[in-house]
Amino acid sequence: MERATLARPYADAVAKLAAESNAWTAWSERLALLDMVLADPQIRALAENPGVSSDRLVQVLLAVCGERIGAEGANLLGVLADNKRLALLPEIITLFEAEKAAREGVLEAHFTTAFELSAEQMSALVARLESRFSRKIAASQSVDSALIGGVVIQVGDEVMDASVRGGLQSLAVTLKA
Repeated sequence: MERATLARPYADAVAKLAAESNAWTAWSERLALLDMVLADPQIRALAENPGVSSDRLVQVLLAVCGERIGAEGANLLGVLADNKRLALLPEIITLFEAEKAAREGVLEAHFTTAFELSAEQMSALVARLESRFSRKIAASQSVDSALIGGVVIQVGDEVMDASVRGGLQSLAVTLKA
């Protein structure tokens, strides 16, 4: 079974809790804290050790996180540990943050370019996308020199390829047809 499928019920439950108390930011912070703690090599080794009970693991994690995780965060941690689902935390966070962005009307956009974009270029692209989608855009960027030039923009499931590599591939397909 795919990890996202296993993570979805937990992410949905957290989103429901966040919506009920309008605590989206607080839950984002809790999940980020848990992710940071579980990324520690010693904590990860402890979490993956089958000889450590889920109760003991939760006690250690709560001691590390302190009060910042809150009672609801502690409950989530207990449920994940009891069900051996702590390893799904990155997927849970991804799904939760996507739901949070959707509720806030924010679309995630990722730009892949041959060269690093300047702040002005990023702002211009974001402004055009916000105009096109009539929503706020949260943008990220990566560099792939194989694109040769141009940009590939991914917004949700939609991909817009304005790269030189993409143009050359389209031309090759046309010439072969």
